[in-house]
Amino acid sequence: MSGFQQGIQAAIPALRRYARALTRDGETADDLVQDTLVRALRSEHLFHGGDIRSWLYTILTNLNRNRLRSLARRPAITPIEDGDAADSSGPEAGGRDIERALAALVDDQRVALLLVVLEGLTYREVAEVQGVPIGTVMSRLARARAQIRAYLDGERPPLRRVK
Repeated sequence: MSGFQQGIQAAIPALRRYARALTRDGETADDLVQDTLVRALRSEHLFHGGDIRSWLYTILTNLNRNRLRSLARRPAITPIEDGDAADSSGPEAGGRDIERALAALVDDQRVALLLVVLEGLTYREVAEVQGVPIGTVMSRLARARAQIRAYLDGERPPLRRVK
């Protein structure tokens, strides 16, 4: 097995963790990781060295963006289940609050926050993955953290003025 393939194999657990955090669905996350791995192995000739993990995160992030774009074109159908009622008691309530706070974030902010907090990437690596300047990453992180803090403190989200 080549060094390239070993690097990809070593990154699979982190890719799965990141994909599950992005999609909040195990099956979708596994499909996304598989598509990422297929694309990476087919595109080995495009990898010019550097951090293979950041390159894989970039592929996964772009595939997820494409998936979200295609889903946005279809009407959303979500079944109502018995466990959908809000329950603010019990030890797992805090985890649900954080999950809801993450879900309330804009996609770009959530992705930046997950890459830094969950995957331990540097701001520069996140900027490369998202294809934006490092200042934009810092801004997204600051806004994401402020919004999560406000959500957990029970504040209402600020209304945005649309012109």
